[in-house]
Amino acid sequence: MEVEQAIRRLRVVRRFSDQPVTAEDVHALLEAGRRTGSSKNSQEWHFIEVRDRQLLANLAKVGAYAGHIAGANVAIALLTPDPEQSDAAYSLMWDLGRAAENMVLLAWARGIGSAPATVYDQALCRSLLGYPPDWFCGYILSFGHPANAEALTRPLKAGGRRPLAEMTSRDSWSAGNRQ
Repeated sequence: MEVEQAIRRLRVVRRFSDQPVTAEDVHALLEAGRRTGSSKNSQEWHFIEVRDRQLLANLAKVGAYAGHIAGANVAIALLTPDPEQSDAAYSLMWDLGRAAENMVLLAWARGIGSAPATVYDQALCRSLLGYPPDWFCGYILSFGHPANAEALTRPLKAGGRRPLAEMTSRDSWSAGNRQ
C-alpha cells in the first residue's frame, strides 16, 4: 500500500467486532512502534499490550472519551518517562506521537481499526497498569477489526478537514503570506 493513500484514507474506528486480532498482528504493531525514529535515538517509551476484557473495561474509565477501549480486542498503552520531570518533554511527546501513528497506519493497512484515547486519570491508569511513578501514560490506542467492515473504506465526510490555505503560510505567519 502506498503511504499517501494510507494517510488520505485512514479512518478512526471506535466500534469493533469480536474477531480477534492475531498475536502476529499485535507483534507487528508493537514492532512498528519500536522501529519508530526518536530524538537522539533515545527510544524513551514503553508499550503495554492489554487483552484482558476486565482490564480493557476498567481502562475505558481513564478519560471522558476512552469508552471505545472497553470494546477493543486489544489496546496498547503508550508510556514515556514523566514529561514534567524531563528536560526533553517536547521530544518525548513528539517521539510517542510518531510511534502511535506508525502503529495506527500499520493496523489500517492490515484491516484493523484503531482509535486513540487520552488518559486524563493518571492515578487510575497507573493503578490498573502498574507503571512506576516517574512514568506517564498519556495515550492508549484501541485496536480491533471494525464492527462495520466498511468503516475502513467509507468515503470522506464533506468538510471533514479545514482547507489547507486556512492553516498554512509562507515564510512567516502574517496573513499576507497565506497560501
